Amino acid sequence: MCNGTIMDKLISFSLPLMLTSILQLMFNAVDIIVVGRFTGSQALAAVGSTTALINIFTNLFIGVSLGANVLAARYYAAGQEKEMSESVHTAITLALISGVIMAFVGFASSGAALSLMDTPEDVIGQATLYMQIYFLGMPFFMLYNYGAAILRAVGDTKRPLMFLAVSGMANVVLDLLLVIVIPLGVAGVAIGTVSSQMISSILVIRCLQKTEGSYQLSFRKLGIKKIYMIRIFQVGIPAGIQSTVINFSNALLQSSVNSFGATAMAGYTAANNILGFLYVSVNAVTQACMSFTSQNYSVGKQKRMDRVLLDCMILSAGAAGLLGVGAYVFGDQVLRIYTAEPDVIRCGLEILSITTVPYFLCGVMDLFPGALRGMGRSAVPMVLSVIGTVGTRILWVYVFFPHHRSLYFLFISYPGSWLITIAMQAVCFFYVRKQCIRQLQNAGMLVR
Repeated sequence: MCNGTIMDKLISFSLPLMLTSILQLMFNAVDIIVVGRFTGSQALAAVGSTTALINIFTNLFIGVSLGANVLAARYYAAGQEKEMSESVHTAITLALISGVIMAFVGFASSGAALSLMDTPEDVIGQATLYMQIYFLGMPFFMLYNYGAAILRAVGDTKRPLMFLAVSGMANVVLDLLLVIVIPLGVAGVAIGTVSSQMISSILVIRCLQKTEGSYQLSFRKLGIKKIYMIRIFQVGIPAGIQSTVINFSNALLQSSVNSFGATAMAGYTAANNILGFLYVSVNAVTQACMSFTSQNYSVGKQKRMDRVLLDCMILSAGAAGLLGVGAYVFGDQVLRIYTAEPDVIRCGLEILSITTVPYFLCGVMDLFPGALRGMGRSAVPMVLSVIGTVGTRILWVYVFFPHHRSLYFLFISYPGSWLITIAMQAVCFFYVRKQCIRQLQNAGMLVR
């Protein structure tokens, strides 16, 4: 990451990561397609209504895994093997503890949280059951995410892709078995998801155990070293809070969609899954930006950090532009994969018509915080994301939307919030970057 050409390395790093996330979404889409096709629109709405809530519960801890990624990348590039090993064992221990906490909290509060979101009575029972089973798999979910973050920190994005392919195929088989052959409905889909998460976590932990590098995992060394936990939290907690609060604004949108009834909820579920493919494409580039910036920052290569950000913008805008236009043009055909009900497809198309083509703005918006996290600065971009993205959506939902009640008008808040946040993040980036470069210069680490 610190030498040679940049764009080809960014592509070779981010493409497997992008494929991993797309593969994960495809397997998640199987959940939605199976319940939508074989159980009906109410079951489809039930599964979809849980997405925003699940993200609120989990994204704080997933954000902490970004701190583990940044710290591991920094130690790996600097050749600090002892620090690398201790940060890895601290991160995996945090993953296990957070997963167990999430299992208890999520299981106990699922029904109450769905009620707060005004989930309709004809949907809430199945949605609660799905969430409760899903949260029982949180320890596996967290272990995979933290383990994969460590592998990405050292430049390995191919093995997480292979692990996900194996677990995803198991998910597909279990979905078909537990919904069609054994008609368990949403419970069958949830059991299949938890089982596949268990498989992926076992594979990634086994991989870390078998490695000969400084990031080798030993169960005997598991434990939390305070200094590394603090450093992981310095980057990870703000990133997690940012993601959690943004998903809180998504939950507000979900609540507004719920007010239109089960048909609109099912359409939003299908459209949101399609938007998920766009998000993971830009998020893969953001992850690459963060890892490359972190390694180059640790060795003081300022010009290379700047080039990484520029190349990432080109890559992110290109990927999101291509996929966004494709989703807009072929939206009707893609939505028919999820459901055959015309009213559900109409609602999905209404949402896609305003969110897909400008989605490249979301990629640009996320790159500035990604670069700053790579430099170890995470708090300020978190605050700006909350003000820009969340503030705009809350204002839209409570001030403007009640006077113009339509799905189209509701989702105009997406591109609007992206533009506002980009403007603030760009100003923040250039100011904070200047401080970081000055610190490298004072430490005698800056390489021109």
